[in-house]
Amino acid sequence: MNEQQIINKTIAFVKEMLKGAEGGHDWFHIQRVFSNAKLIAKREKVDDFVVSLGALLHDIADSKFYDGDETIGPKEATEFLVSQNVDSVIIEHVVEIIKNISYKGGNVKRTFSSIELDVVQDADRLDAIGAIGIARCFNYGGFKNRTLYNPETLPNLTMTKEEYKKNTAPTINHFYEKLLLLKDKMNTRTGRQLAAKRHQFMELYLKQFYAEWDGEI
Repeated sequence: MNEQQIINKTIAFVKEMLKGAEGGHDWFHIQRVFSNAKLIAKREKVDDFVVSLGALLHDIADSKFYDGDETIGPKEATEFLVSQNVDSVIIEHVVEIIKNISYKGGNVKRTFSSIELDVVQDADRLDAIGAIGIARCFNYGGFKNRTLYNPETLPNLTMTKEEYKKNTAPTINHFYEKLLLLKDKMNTRTGRQLAAKRHQFMELYLKQFYAEWDGEI
């Protein structure tokens, strides 16, 4: 099979894996990240095949839906790519992207570096901010039955990886614990440019939210 055939097979595999997934982490999330990654990659010197596979497979088994188990995604991706006779060097690269892409509280250093990881991570982070990021944030909060906002529960910016995983704070807190921090954590020039616009939208949204919460408008 050529690379495009493998990408097509990967798309079908991911769609099947994510049937019935929570709305912020479903196939459409993957599709958006895939599109973001291709857009960013146009301005970077990357292995497009690795970027495509990394974007498509990065969230096939998000640990937050598997009791925090971070081994399932890499394992499923490895087994699938081996079944498609993908070169072992490419498989290893894609698996490292999957292992290192997530935010994990922002206080955890990556154990692997590549421009392909930079591109896919930026693409994934773009989908966590802006209008879609806001929608995903509240969708997941509803999925977990979390309070929208509680002025008495302040954001925690010093969480460990485990504390971040177990966090049950109101949804608005997540803006301060992750979403508003992503603009300054982008890896690529294109990612930074796109993130700036989405970040500004979130700031406007929060201003409106608090004004409505306080009955000012």
